[in-house]
Amino acid sequence: MLEVGTPAPDFTLKDQNNQEVRLSSYLGSRPVLLVFYPLAFTGTCGGEMAALEKALPAFASAGVEVLTVSVDSAYAHKIWLDRESWSMRMLADFWPHGGVASSYGVFNASAGFADRGTFLIDRAGVIRWSECLGPGESRDTTAWLSAVATLDDG
Repeated sequence: MLEVGTPAPDFTLKDQNNQEVRLSSYLGSRPVLLVFYPLAFTGTCGGEMAALEKALPAFASAGVEVLTVSVDSAYAHKIWLDRESWSMRMLADFWPHGGVASSYGVFNASAGFADRGTFLIDRAGVIRWSECLGPGESRDTTAWLSAVATLDDG
């Protein structure tokens, strides 16, 4: 997993609407919370995404863009978001399979999906906070909001 203080690798992935999202497009304007998760339509991931959806207004108030990433396709993300009535952006690290997760050091090659890596990236593109949990472990959005509260990104 990439260490705090490391420049975040840039990437371009497609969101649930098949629109390209480039991490570097946020440089200079707003921090990004990058949330990797294993797979759509699974219990632990669904619980985390539901909690994240509830916390989105707090991240927006703090000026933080939230991007979630899994190896699922953009089409699977679209169906999952529509089914759950969620509004977050889900990015498809579909091909090359897990390439972005690998660049952040959170791709679980034996399972074929990302572990639960979370990265807070400042406006300069530097990782300021991170965590990584295994597939069956659930993260807590309050830890992410606490990290955002300490972000001094002038």
